[in-house]
Amino acid sequence: MKIMGRLELTVLFLLFSIWVAAEGYDPLDPSGNITIQWDIIAWVDNTYEAMVSISNFQQYRHVESPGWKLGWEWRGKEAIWKMTGAEATEQGDCSWFKGSELPHSCEKIPVIVDLLPEPPYHMRVANCCKGGVLSSMTQNPLQYKASFKMKIIKAPLDNNTKHIIPKNFSVGLPGYTCGSPFPVAPSKYSVDGGRRWIQAFLTWEVTCTYSQMRAFRYPTCCVSLSAFYSETILECSRCSCGCQGAGTKCVNPGDSPPTLLFPHGDEEVVPPVVACTQHMCPIRVHWHVKSSYTGYWRVKVTVTNLNFAKNYTSWNIVVQHPNLQSIVQAVNLQYKSLNLYDNRINDTGVFWGNPFYNDILLQSGDDGNVQAELLLKKDPGMFTFKDGWTFPRRLYFDGDECVIPPPDRYPRIPTHDYSTGFSLYYIFLPLIAFTICLLYIRAYVLNVNIIRHRSEQ
Repeated sequence: MKIMGRLELTVLFLLFSIWVAAEGYDPLDPSGNITIQWDIIAWVDNTYEAMVSISNFQQYRHVESPGWKLGWEWRGKEAIWKMTGAEATEQGDCSWFKGSELPHSCEKIPVIVDLLPEPPYHMRVANCCKGGVLSSMTQNPLQYKASFKMKIIKAPLDNNTKHIIPKNFSVGLPGYTCGSPFPVAPSKYSVDGGRRWIQAFLTWEVTCTYSQMRAFRYPTCCVSLSAFYSETILECSRCSCGCQGAGTKCVNPGDSPPTLLFPHGDEEVVPPVVACTQHMCPIRVHWHVKSSYTGYWRVKVTVTNLNFAKNYTSWNIVVQHPNLQSIVQAVNLQYKSLNLYDNRINDTGVFWGNPFYNDILLQSGDDGNVQAELLLKKDPGMFTFKDGWTFPRRLYFDGDECVIPPPDRYPRIPTHDYSTGFSLYYIFLPLIAFTICLLYIRAYVLNVNIIRHRSEQ
């Protein structure tokens, strides 16, 4: 019975682990997701119009260039007759349509991409045309959404006039998995400057969640640590992001990376080409406890890009540390607290670069790093330099968790030297004071004897 009980617990644990990995639960952003909203705003017979929106409801994970690529599978014989705010990558086989004008796309599984900024006015809709880039809710809450409008027509031989949303949605981004569509309350749209609201006929939503395990085979960043009170510089753990010769291409110091490994267009995504290191990570974040004052302490953070093939635009780091509830200043960075627990425990925050100054982390090289400093107030009853308390508990770069060395390797205060020095100090101080007293008494007695001897003469 005990064996069966342990076996059942083991199976349940494995199933729970697989479920967590599949669902992509993020403890620092538990409700974060990308939501696709499909609104039917008009229909006539076998033709209807749909407004589709893609909203990034994630606190710190953004979508960078080349951007999202929305895909789905039609349930029947539908075609996109007209589209504004976005475009399909392929027109497909439209031979079943007759006439001089053909649909925009007849693909069974179309792929939709955002328009580039500043298209002609007749091709625009609200919230369109960002090149597929979506900001996080924290960094730019005005740029987290994209929208486009479609006119959809069914095949002449398709007698099914029921409006059914497509299936098998995807956003074309590594690590994201989309669920099945589900109906929600119809959306409302503001017209006439907010004086009038119109309502969609039908509305569905699709939720897409992120999993770092699905996105990458190995982690993509690591953390190194150091402190002013220790001579130890703890480098990133060996093979944090893979090992040399295990698939990731690397460039030895002094060598130039091969040009063929670089992207040859804005839409091309290539594997990382990193500098050859023991950790093999494209990104390294160094956390240095710089100095200590009476009521404050200072940290220097250095983010280094070791990837020769990529610039990181609108990058950010997420730090979890108990003293972030008393942060005073972030030099060279912008900061916002996540407030995960309704201000009861405020230990997590997002840091990102300033626009047009350091919001782009350039590719590996002399300029491929960003440095900043954090000034924090020492919380009474909490702050200590012991046991690596000043180092972060978690650290993310661009939404992916970085590998932090184990706590038993943290730089520590040299307690042995300090304790020896303090013990000698407390031993010799009384002896020195006693010796001074004896010398003072001896000098006093000699002085009294001299005065008495002179008075007797």
